Amino acid sequence: MKTRNKIIFATAAVAVAGLLVYAASRHKKTKRMLSEISDEGYETAHDVLYPTKEKRSSKLKYGPVLPG
Repeated sequence: MKTRNKIIFATAAVAVAGLLVYAASRHKKTKRMLSEISDEGYETAHDVLYPTKEKRSSKLKYGPVLPG
């Protein structure tokens, strides 16, 4: 095997390992976040689960909200 092919193979292996670690960490973070929310009894609306910086509002309420 040529040196160039070894370098390409090693780089690809590191990239795949990095993607696997990233996917595992995102999965763990998502499960932990959903677990915390379900433990608190909050509704699982998309804006509560995933508030973005652009859409954050002072009107966002966590927990039960009475209409009116």
